[in-house]
Amino acid sequence: MEMRQINSFFLAGIIQGSRKGKILHNQDYRLKIKIILKKYFPKSQIIDPVNVHPNSAEYDYKTGKSVFHASIKQATQCDCLIAYLPEASMGTAIEMWECHKKKIPVWTVTKMKENWSVKFLSTEIFETLEEFESFLKNKSPLKKS
Repeated sequence: MEMRQINSFFLAGIIQGSRKGKILHNQDYRLKIKIILKKYFPKSQIIDPVNVHPNSAEYDYKTGKSVFHASIKQATQCDCLIAYLPEASMGTAIEMWECHKKKIPVWTVTKMKENWSVKFLSTEIFETLEEFESFLKNKSPLKKS
């Protein structure tokens, strides 16, 4: 895949997943991905909905609904969606679908390579963050020739 100019990323990924109640998955992966992206795309904007709305699990229905739809819209306004999926995430799947429809690249980090949402909506699939970084290192426009 030819690396096109990317100025903005949307960081999608599991937040609640299938957990009941307001229990969240560990979000440490977000910082790791941001560090990787800034290394290869230092001038890019990274939109992280968890940074924008760190207490979203506590939002009332009306606010939560508004934030949910606004996040999907933000995802479709970026140059590339990064999806981190150690397990299924319905919100991330919707963001992937909407970006796919708009022909926005979807780069997914997951071991669920046979999951149809992953397989058919992703432009690139990586099993690990290390594999993702290796891809960027080899494809980045900043790579030394």
